[in-house]
Amino acid sequence: MESPAVTFTLAYLVFAVCFVFPPDEVRSAGLTVQSLLAAWLGSEDAAFVQYHLRRSTGTLLAHSLLPLGYYLGMCFAAPEKHLCFFYLASKGWKTFFFFAVLFPAVTSALAYYWSRKGWNNHPLARTLAVHALPQSGWRAVASSINTEFRRIDKFATGAPGARVIVTDTWVIKVTTYCLHVAQQQDIHLTVTDSRQHELTPDSNMPVQFLTIRVASINPYVKAFDIRLNSTEYGELREKLRAPISNAANVVIHQSLSDLFLETFTSLVEINQTYSVPGTQELEPCIGCMQTIANIKLIKNCQEPNEGECQQCYCRPMWCLTCMGKWFASRQDQQHPETWLSSQVPCPTCRAKFCILDVCIIR
Repeated sequence: MESPAVTFTLAYLVFAVCFVFPPDEVRSAGLTVQSLLAAWLGSEDAAFVQYHLRRSTGTLLAHSLLPLGYYLGMCFAAPEKHLCFFYLASKGWKTFFFFAVLFPAVTSALAYYWSRKGWNNHPLARTLAVHALPQSGWRAVASSINTEFRRIDKFATGAPGARVIVTDTWVIKVTTYCLHVAQQQDIHLTVTDSRQHELTPDSNMPVQFLTIRVASINPYVKAFDIRLNSTEYGELREKLRAPISNAANVVIHQSLSDLFLETFTSLVEINQTYSVPGTQELEPCIGCMQTIANIKLIKNCQEPNEGECQQCYCRPMWCLTCMGKWFASRQDQQHPETWLSSQVPCPTCRAKFCILDVCIIR
């Protein structure tokens, strides 16, 4: 049986990870810095910059208390270590306690320094001051951002710890401890990477995430990366003034149908293939008239007289891409998690088939 100290250590580790990187369940339970300090932070909609000045400071303070919280918990979980009496604790625990107290002490002093002179010393204030006109200061920039953030036509996406906000003038990335800010008229944007996740917690459909590099011609503004779902790419482009270059030649799937089509193709490629008789000539696909028909529907999912799928007797008339588009068009758009397991009618004879019945012609 595990000792109370080991159990507490594992439990506290899970708590610390969830507190620093809160999942949706933790956020909904209100166990985040934003929820716990809501009264002090104020409203993000009313004063976006001032809210994040306090939020980043409060987050740093709260996270710095985690080591001390662990030490205090171990005082009760492992009384044999005598942690409640500092002079009786081992040298290792004394060192741990020293740093556990030092971290919040340093962050408290830093928070006090940042808050002096109306938050003039805060890193965010210095970040905004870079964008200020010669006769104004960071507060004028903050006022501009606050005003534009309140508009309903802004682009906003991402989790609270990694949000991307684009207004008429500004591109903002919100992270756990800081904000990255760039002015639209000064930036160059480049798609640098693409990652595809086959399964997501919300559905069984694949999701493509794009990484876009935001670089400013202002030498005092550090370049930063933003990450978003490819289905939001079109909305982002509409809000941006500058074009987005694709240096990595990434294929961007801007719709759910695009993502499904790629998955449909990959699944069909591992299905049983079909060989056409030597006397049969393949004609152009009747869907696009651009590609030679290259698929045949053959019931492979079950025995001939079992299940909902039926044998199709049509000759090859469609290409794989057009058949994939037809398959997607016949689905319930509100429930994409059912697409891969559903049956649709053949576009020619109406015999029902599923993905397992689509065979590539070799």
